Amino acid sequence: MFFGRIFVPSIIRPAALALAALLLLAAPAVAGPPYLTDDPQPTDAGHWEIYNFANGSHDAGGLGGEAGLDLNYGGAKDLQLTAVLPLGFSNDNGFSAHGLRGGTGVIELAAKYKVLHQSEDGITPDIAVFPRFFVPTNSRFGPAHVNLLLPVWAEKDFGPWQVFGGGGYQINPGRDERNFWQGGITVQRTMSKRLALGVEMFGQTDDAVDGGGYRTVNFGLTYKLVEHWSLLASGGPTWEHGGGHGQVFYLSLKADY
Repeated sequence: MFFGRIFVPSIIRPAALALAALLLLAAPAVAGPPYLTDDPQPTDAGHWEIYNFANGSHDAGGLGGEAGLDLNYGGAKDLQLTAVLPLGFSNDNGFSAHGLRGGTGVIELAAKYKVLHQSEDGITPDIAVFPRFFVPTNSRFGPAHVNLLLPVWAEKDFGPWQVFGGGGYQINPGRDERNFWQGGITVQRTMSKRLALGVEMFGQTDDAVDGGGYRTVNFGLTYKLVEHWSLLASGGPTWEHGGGHGQVFYLSLKADY
């Protein structure tokens, strides 16, 4: 199943919508990573945002995830071009060094376009579409066929608070596979010029005839280390539709130029 920007073993998935939050100060914050929920904010025209990331999930079936580069370029005003180039990994023994397997992961190609800008005094939010292709390179770490996600993302800011969310429908062809819905909502607060904290609820419907649906609660952090470099992290518990449970995690070092 897909975990945000990766394809991992079955542990996570509909659009669970709810919220929660944290506390204090002001300055604009960047949304999207480290959360599964995306945001409608494209990379500024002519600029790069590069995430050196690792993420995955862990449950009774073991550990699985990806690590690589998430490349985002502002191709024009309100337009972001994205390519994710990962390596996949899995281990039936969890976090043990024994039994670790690796290989090429699922390449992602996407374009985000902001179709509506939020009003400062009204209720109009930012809204963007962000179609995303998932291109398999290795049957061990991805689907057998190309997938297409068709989501809509929205955001409204309230001083130091950002509330963003949405979701979409993923076309997932193949024998014993199912198309599925995914979505979520995130509440984030800018604590200072360097630090932002947030919490999200995210979910997905079954992506196969034998299940695969899940819901999760993630707690996230974005911390600006120095100019152009930031640390992003998130993690939290997951609950499978079949009754199992596990954890998901995300960690990245972001460069922006």
